[in-house]
Amino acid sequence: MKKSPSDSLWRWICVRILTLAIGSVIAIAFCMWLRFNIQNLWIIYHMPQEVKEAFLPLIEHPERNPALFHQVMDQRWGIGYSAPSIMSADWIMVGVLVLVIIPFIVIIGLRSARPLSAQFITLATAARAVSRGEFRVRARLVKNAPEELAQFTEDFNTMTQQLERYEKELHASHVAMAHELRSPLTAAIGRIQGMLDGVFNLEPQQLTMVMKQLKLLSRLTDDLHLLSLAEAGQLTLSKNTLNLTEVLKERAAWLKPQAEACGMLITVKSHTQALYTGDVFRLGQVFTIIMENALRYAADGGNLSIGVNRKGSGFDITFQDKGPGVSAEFLPAMFERFTRAETSRGRHSGGSGLGLSIAQAICVAHGGNIIAALPPEGGLLLTVHLPGQ
Repeated sequence: MKKSPSDSLWRWICVRILTLAIGSVIAIAFCMWLRFNIQNLWIIYHMPQEVKEAFLPLIEHPERNPALFHQVMDQRWGIGYSAPSIMSADWIMVGVLVLVIIPFIVIIGLRSARPLSAQFITLATAARAVSRGEFRVRARLVKNAPEELAQFTEDFNTMTQQLERYEKELHASHVAMAHELRSPLTAAIGRIQGMLDGVFNLEPQQLTMVMKQLKLLSRLTDDLHLLSLAEAGQLTLSKNTLNLTEVLKERAAWLKPQAEACGMLITVKSHTQALYTGDVFRLGQVFTIIMENALRYAADGGNLSIGVNRKGSGFDITFQDKGPGVSAEFLPAMFERFTRAETSRGRHSGGSGLGLSIAQAICVAHGGNIIAALPPEGGLLLTVHLPGQ
């Protein structure tokens, strides 16, 4: 929809004030002129014909016969017509016109200021609702409002829309977080309670199972802490010059036993000198998360192809698997916390649903991002974009 043009607040106010002021002066001047002309025409129309014939030429040239001119003026218009008195007819007429026009000025002024007042009232009402936690409220844009207020209203509505989305995401994140933290904690407590009740024997195997759940719980809390630091802009990066290709090959070699167990081949292809200034540990964490994600969900594809391509002063690192992929509707939600696909990439495959969120947060901290796409040949394509420093 095409946005209607609006005046700036300064112009909006000046136009209305000047219009009222100039309009009032013109209205008073027009009324005075009209009253003057009607009076003159009325008096001249009722003059005797011989007086009219003698007087009319003197209107333009009174110096031809000043005595006759003033005599007719005094007789027909009154001896006080030209008297400089505050009580003269002209001043009285001006006073009457001012008294008559003032109410019109007030009414027109209030009507002209109505869009400004209405927009402020709308914003104030919406702000009060937002302060009560009603983030679904939107401020109505009043027609003919100043440009600054119209833009402020749009920004306010964008802000409330984001707050509404954040509230939903926060609620969903808290629910998912409680579930994810409860699962290992419940398993550990149940196992310990079983050993206390004599259901399980106190032996290394049972303690190992408890330790496994506690390590999972510790990893979840560490991941959540990292995400909190990233969202607050407090994620510390130790930047040094690194070779992205070497880091990728190192991580692929580290995961080679798991890849062989899954029947997947990880290949790294690079045709460029991939020197980059970044945090080698955090970027290695990103690469590991994406590779583990492919091993967990796309192992049946048999291949994970990794490419390093220069883009401007930065790099694009592509990870393409041959697995079942995901639905197109799931792509925008892939990097949200505790998100797993419910179809092709099932929950039974494992993972907390925080991995891609952490990878995205680390990339954003480097000034980049991760983009997910579905290539025509199938599978899933993840592109890590790292801009130049």
